[in-house]
Amino acid sequence: MPDDRAIVLDRLSASLDKLSERTPYPEFAADAATPDALRGRGRALFAKRLAKAKTVVFETPQALGDYLSEHDAAIGYCDPDLAPLLRPWLGPNVELDLEFDHGRVNEYAFGITRATGGIIETGSLILTDSDTSNRLGALAPWIHIACLDPAALHETLADAITGMGDDPNIVFVTGHSQTADVEGILVHGVHGPGEQVCLLYDLALPEGHGDPDQ
Repeated sequence: MPDDRAIVLDRLSASLDKLSERTPYPEFAADAATPDALRGRGRALFAKRLAKAKTVVFETPQALGDYLSEHDAAIGYCDPDLAPLLRPWLGPNVELDLEFDHGRVNEYAFGITRATGGIIETGSLILTDSDTSNRLGALAPWIHIACLDPAALHETLADAITGMGDDPNIVFVTGHSQTADVEGILVHGVHGPGEQVCLLYDLALPEGHGDPDQ
């Protein structure tokens, strides 16, 4: 027997089938909702917007290595394509797992994955299945490090949505995980990383190398 949801959807579909033609979508510029104050382009502005959204920004692998050392982050997951490019800068005491080990999830201080793009308007990172080597690697550790080629920037949210393609899973990340209860107490890291980092640096990676954790 169909559930209530199926009944409602079937009735909506039947009603639409009776229409001889559908009302066309209104025509308007894709970026009509972008405030003039948020328009702009360039790597420097993107880095500024990332920082405003509580994303820590580094522009060299050395700076990232220093950050991990300062946070005593010695064990983490790393995209296997990124590992050989970053390992020389992370110090001899940093251990990188190239396969996400579910049994060590509580040991991982950080996860390093690739970001597909960035949105200057909102200071957001774009993560996709095709470029994220492991979803849990970007979600479970307290520190998530997204490596982003500065050439992969979209000026507005509308530009990013237009260029999304047919990837089955796309996430816009604007800062670290935050949530609040009815009393207004803000808690970090409940639904994702407690610290979001972006390495804004061209690592010359191939396209579509990810093997996402389904």
